[in-house]
Amino acid sequence: MSKNALIVGANGQDASYLAEFLLEKGYKVHGTIRRNSVPESQTTRIEGIRESGLIDLHYMDLTDTISVDSVVKETQADEIYHLAAQSHVQVSFELPKYTLDVNSGGTLAILEAVRRFSPHSKVYHAATSEMFGNSCDADGFQRETTPLIPVSPYGCSKLYAHSLCHNYRNAYKMFICSGILFNHESPRRGINFVTNKTVLEAVKIKLGMSKKLVLGNLYSKRDWGHAKDYVEAMWLMLQQDKPNDFVIATGETRSVKEMVKYVFSKLGMNWEDHVQTDKKFERPEELDYLRGDPTKAKQLLSWKPKYTFESMMDEMIEYWLKELKK
Repeated sequence: MSKNALIVGANGQDASYLAEFLLEKGYKVHGTIRRNSVPESQTTRIEGIRESGLIDLHYMDLTDTISVDSVVKETQADEIYHLAAQSHVQVSFELPKYTLDVNSGGTLAILEAVRRFSPHSKVYHAATSEMFGNSCDADGFQRETTPLIPVSPYGCSKLYAHSLCHNYRNAYKMFICSGILFNHESPRRGINFVTNKTVLEAVKIKLGMSKKLVLGNLYSKRDWGHAKDYVEAMWLMLQQDKPNDFVIATGETRSVKEMVKYVFSKLGMNWEDHVQTDKKFERPEELDYLRGDPTKAKQLLSWKPKYTFESMMDEMIEYWLKELKK
């Protein structure tokens, strides 16, 4: 009998790749979306599988426990992937309470619904490297044992949710895994995130559709991987005999400046001719450096990323060249 999966937040970057991945493995896939008065943009990333009837969509709002309870009770999923969140760090400074309500309160709602109505379900919770803040081990890596000291409302909200997962796992013997995912990108990444923002604007400049790219801190460093690789790690976590937490990362770090330089170079341009900085894009408290140690995931999950930084960025560049030339 095929397994039954529920993806909370089915229209996001990660969720769209995860849905395709699970369908290839023969799963029956359910997904949740929020009710929106502009439905045209709600299911863009999953339009192909939605139109083909391969995913059953349900309306859910994480701030509405009745809707959360209803979907969890109805679907009785073998595996629940909780990927919904207010996930933009800069926005979290502008909307801190909303970020906390959705990311922390929403996770609590999911856990309570599973505990009460679907206790057999295995739960994956999308944690984040933002929980580390500027905390780092002596060797320059962040791993599962590194102290968590977030420097944004988003990071704080995710740490609260991460702690709730630990509590429910221990208190109620629930199967709950947290994936501490470092930055992961793809052509499906939101264009208000620095990688896709950079690629899109650079391609527009190349095609004569724009003249400049405006960014914030060029010297912050991130560990960038591909979303396709990272959703496989999510699935692998729920195939284990016991629940656990895993850092998912490439183990490599690059500055925003290095990323920008690579993109413009691939397009045959000098980035310094087109890039400006503006302090309005900087955070009130900066997160300067992220570099994850995926050793535990490689050893226990036999997980290994297939994409390199270069192949990932090349894919994003090719995507926008094709799209904008249309």
